[in-house]
Amino acid sequence: MARDRWRQLAEVQAGLLTRAQLASLGIDRWAIRHRVRTERWVELTPTVVGTATGILSREQLMWLGVLHGGRDAMVGELTAGEVHGLRNWHRDDVTIVVPHGTDIGSGYSGIRYVRTRRTLAAQRASRPGVPVCRIEPAVLCFASQQRSPRTAEGVLAAVVQQQLTTPEALSDWIGRLAPLRGAARFRRSLEEIAGGAHSVAEIDVRRMCRAYGLAPPTRQVRRRDASGRLRFTDCEWRLADGRVLVLEVDGAFHMDVASWEDDIARQRALTSPDRHQVRCTARELRDEPWRVARDLKLLGVPPA
Repeated sequence: MARDRWRQLAEVQAGLLTRAQLASLGIDRWAIRHRVRTERWVELTPTVVGTATGILSREQLMWLGVLHGGRDAMVGELTAGEVHGLRNWHRDDVTIVVPHGTDIGSGYSGIRYVRTRRTLAAQRASRPGVPVCRIEPAVLCFASQQRSPRTAEGVLAAVVQQQLTTPEALSDWIGRLAPLRGAARFRRSLEEIAGGAHSVAEIDVRRMCRAYGLAPPTRQVRRRDASGRLRFTDCEWRLADGRVLVLEVDGAFHMDVASWEDDIARQRALTSPDRHQVRCTARELRDEPWRVARDLKLLGVPPA
């Protein structure tokens, strides 16, 4: 009977069990030692054993971090975002949040422990599987630790754009996590995201327009290109002569050869006698917004 129970629990926990769990199920330390010595099980940390050998999967790393971290431990920050379905924000290390003062010893390679004085029970998501932080406090706590405001704003825009949460829910959690470093900046960013910005580049365009007196653009416009394919343009302005000016913002990923060629073909297919397309880089918007604003004014973008 004890054998069946530990197998059932191991199946839930990706094949990992704590020594305390095994003891409660009637598996004493001598039985554990025998299985480890005969290489049927493996000791992963002083408190956690694996019921199978081999390289740990991503899910097993998360379970190992939580089980070793103690009763209140849970997956946090961008790893929690990954569990909730966040794309394009992968980090190799698994992040585990534990209460302040938790002794995790030497831990385990590939697992990063973050200690917090905040109450973790309120942040825990109600979902089956590995204990995980809710998406809002997870990304806000990650954002609060970033030196780069663009990284912080980018992850907030990403979770909203990918429909994992809303600007309103994030704003509510800013208050619940107080004090939170960068809270005022996050609120401003969320106001812009709520206004339709889907990325940091779109936020930068909006700020540039506001700073240099340009009319705000229409964003993410649905267009059919020359082949009939549905496209979305970053920013558009209707000019005084009736033509449309399109601004596309290129991030770092646009610099590889395949993306560069795709962008050229896209620009050609979206250009027409009454629609002209220009491009700038995300770096220009960040470091030299005055130059982009000047060129847009010369191209006919109306004042605010």
